[in-house]
Amino acid sequence: MKLATTTGDFEEYTSSQLEAIEYISKSGFKYLDYNFCMDYRHKTGIYSDGDFNLYLESVLKKCDETGVKFVQAHAPMGISFGRNDEKFIEDTKKSIDASKILGIKNIVVHTERYENTDKDDTIKKNKEFFIPILEHAKKHNINILVENFNRIWKEGAYWIDNAFDLKEFVEYVNHPNLKIVWDTGHGNLKDTSPYDALCHLGDYVYGLHVQDNRGFKDDHTAPFFGTLDIDSLMKGLIEIGYNGYFTFEASNIFAPSNLKSDENKNGPLYKLPLEFKIKMENMLYEIGKHILTTYNVFED
Repeated sequence: MKLATTTGDFEEYTSSQLEAIEYISKSGFKYLDYNFCMDYRHKTGIYSDGDFNLYLESVLKKCDETGVKFVQAHAPMGISFGRNDEKFIEDTKKSIDASKILGIKNIVVHTERYENTDKDDTIKKNKEFFIPILEHAKKHNINILVENFNRIWKEGAYWIDNAFDLKEFVEYVNHPNLKIVWDTGHGNLKDTSPYDALCHLGDYVYGLHVQDNRGFKDDHTAPFFGTLDIDSLMKGLIEIGYNGYFTFEASNIFAPSNLKSDENKNGPLYKLPLEFKIKMENMLYEIGKHILTTYNVFED
């Protein structure tokens, strides 16, 4: 397996994907996940007022300069109630168009949550949401990867948050371009072991979000910083013959500012300097290399 990480690792330090690529390339990673959520939140990149194609040309140029390659992406996150689905679907399609230009074959799209719905209604509504996205992706020969999300955040709303319901959803939609990305941190908030979850999902697993927590919150920290059973994870990946990328989504090794008080927002110790983050990003790479090397599956 080859190691990859998300450009979102540096969102605390920049809203520019070009800068994030530069920082990550200094940390050892050669393969990247383009985080379109960053562009969407900050109205930068493909969601800015600039020229769409010209911007993506600059991204490809930066990849050539730094020796990195995009292999996965994450579409903007919706999840809010009462959102205009049609507008959000168009914004999601835009990230698929960008992925085509960047040579990305797999892009993650979250399921949605709806008020006052049980599991069956949620699965049906999500099929309606996903079909136009899947048909657009099919034109570009791109897979849509749906993930297990974390625990329900709002009472009275169901979220597809476990391996069993996730597989049920994929088989219910029954579309050739719909696959699964397994989020290890979200899985760690449930009772099923990584091994059992992966064995249940089998060939549907086309990607990973590797992150850790202590079983209480969706921390998105690095492996060994939480309680994730990494041996169980690796045994499961090997059992199902997984041949995709070992992609980190562990951006919060340093706690993000939205968890902190704004009282000392401009203080000198509000967050660590950029050089510390780059060093920790390199440590993340070394942790990943250690995991994969231990199980004899590391590829440079």
